[in-house]
Amino acid sequence: MTDRPRLAVIGAGPAGLAAALAAAAQGVRVTLVDAGAEAGGQFYRQPAADLGARHPQALHHQWRTWERLRDGLAAHVAAGRVSHLTDHHVWCVEGASGAFAVHALRGPEQEEPVTVRADAVLLATGGYEKVLPFPGWTLPGVVTAGGAQAMLKSGLVLPGRTAVVAGTGPLLMPVAVALAAAGAKVAALVESADPRAFVRHARVLAAHPDKLAEGARYAAGLARHRVPVHVRHTVVEAHGTGRLEAVTVAALSADGRVETGSERRVPCDSLAVGHGMLPHTDLAETLGCRLDGLGVAVDDEQRTDVPGVWAAGETTGIGGAALSLAEGRIAGLSVAARLDSRTPAPSSYARAAKTRAGLREFFAVVDSVCAPPARWAERIGDDTLVCRCEDVPASAVREAVDELGAADVRTVKLLTRAGMGWCQGRMCAPAVAGLAGCAPAPSRRPFARPVPLGVLAREPGESP
Repeated sequence: MTDRPRLAVIGAGPAGLAAALAAAAQGVRVTLVDAGAEAGGQFYRQPAADLGARHPQALHHQWRTWERLRDGLAAHVAAGRVSHLTDHHVWCVEGASGAFAVHALRGPEQEEPVTVRADAVLLATGGYEKVLPFPGWTLPGVVTAGGAQAMLKSGLVLPGRTAVVAGTGPLLMPVAVALAAAGAKVAALVESADPRAFVRHARVLAAHPDKLAEGARYAAGLARHRVPVHVRHTVVEAHGTGRLEAVTVAALSADGRVETGSERRVPCDSLAVGHGMLPHTDLAETLGCRLDGLGVAVDDEQRTDVPGVWAAGETTGIGGAALSLAEGRIAGLSVAARLDSRTPAPSSYARAAKTRAGLREFFAVVDSVCAPPARWAERIGDDTLVCRCEDVPASAVREAVDELGAADVRTVKLLTRAGMGWCQGRMCAPAVAGLAGCAPAPSRRPFARPVPLGVLAREPGESP
């Protein structure tokens, strides 16, 4: 078995699982490295076993797809074709084609170093939420939309008894329905986009009746739970003393301004807010992979421009689980063929390629319609925190631009410390860029996560 080519797949979400199964089925020895205690990633996140959830499928759709992936992984692990390393937090990948080293920290304390050797690497590191600041967004009780969903899926807990779900994007509807179904009172769903804009893209939407049916099911769920829906609205402020007590919601004009007199206060003890997703590209950037916009650039086989490195799923662009599965399968088949010095036959992944093309077109439409509202930066007061890690207010960012001449995110960072904290700008970079009036720029970091100095000083162990 040891003479078979070795592939390290980083991330056990939909893309990573699909890639691992496809490659293993073709004879590749796969090491699946993931930070989670169980496979599934954020999309297929499961409740902890000791919680004794009787019907975990109630928190998910596409449950049968998850069962197929889970059972396929178990079969490959039992046969020795896949090694699944859980609770391994990858902080760096180095090397060149045929000789890669994946460096990870093992365990809940993330202090035990481990290195996985591989002939090829597949990055399936997913994405993370974008949240734009507003007055009061740091109050306890304000969480991201995905965070609220994760609390429910993994901990079977609600972020509060009365919730408002706000922002923009396709994640808001399932979060609102899930919270309501779990017993929370959802006082409002606040969507800044105008759904009427989808009418201009009827041809693309009509090609995806499954997506339209999914949206209709969520709309029916909102109606069933009597959730008030406010489109072309936004949360302009969160209120509370010590924790969230209410939010102010207002209507938006066509050019993104708050309509005078439309403000109204909505009592709540939790706010789940999100403004879309961003690809995780830290490891790809460290390897020197080219980016296409904000995602990793790949060819038709999901290969990056770095030999021996593939990427699939939301790290190449946000598009949901079905797109991630298609990209993962294509990548896994490509890796297997390329490590065997063959060019994969297009027919081997023709169906997945067709799915990929259609879903990329679909989500390009969603991105164009569900963009964050224009002029959002104008509504941020000078005393509103932008970088929570370093306590940097909006006034400091504006001063760096207006008085000190900063023209990019990096210069603002150097002048204000915005982005120098624990998250290294992952949370605040979009807001800093918006306030500074410049485009978000990737920031190549040597490490994808904080690493103790003691770990760097020790010789790493080897995982199988």
